Amino acid sequence: MVTVRIKRLPHARGLDLPAYITPGSSGLDLRAAVDQDEPLVLEPGRIELIPTGIAVEIPPGFEGQVRPRSGLAIEHGLTLINAPGTVDSDYRGELKCAMINLGPEPHAVKRGDRIAQMIIAPVTRARLEEVEELAGSKRGDGGFGSTGV
Repeated sequence: MVTVRIKRLPHARGLDLPAYITPGSSGLDLRAAVDQDEPLVLEPGRIELIPTGIAVEIPPGFEGQVRPRSGLAIEHGLTLINAPGTVDSDYRGELKCAMINLGPEPHAVKRGDRIAQMIIAPVTRARLEEVEELAGSKRGDGGFGSTGV
């Protein structure tokens, strides 16, 4: 198990910290830290950065992967425009979720709503080696759709 340090920002006072909701959950649920009296209304097609009110210190060798919540996607058409988002181990700013409403109706994001989930995952770094030619393969340079249906 890896330890991730977390800082609650002033506008997240009173909100639950991210948590695994069930024993088998792989993602920590992130909550909206919007104003209690002013929910953020996402109109269809609108993109908005939703604050979570937290900052994290992820250890080197790990990243946070911010992913949509399936219930919001299926029930309301809400998802993350950059899914999965990446939280690098050296980022210390507030986590914000870039949400988009792909559904047909406006949706109000209220304070404390669970809006996304973050998975802590190991990172493998690559060493790049520049070459004149790459080894051949059966697929070759076939791109999108080249492997069939």
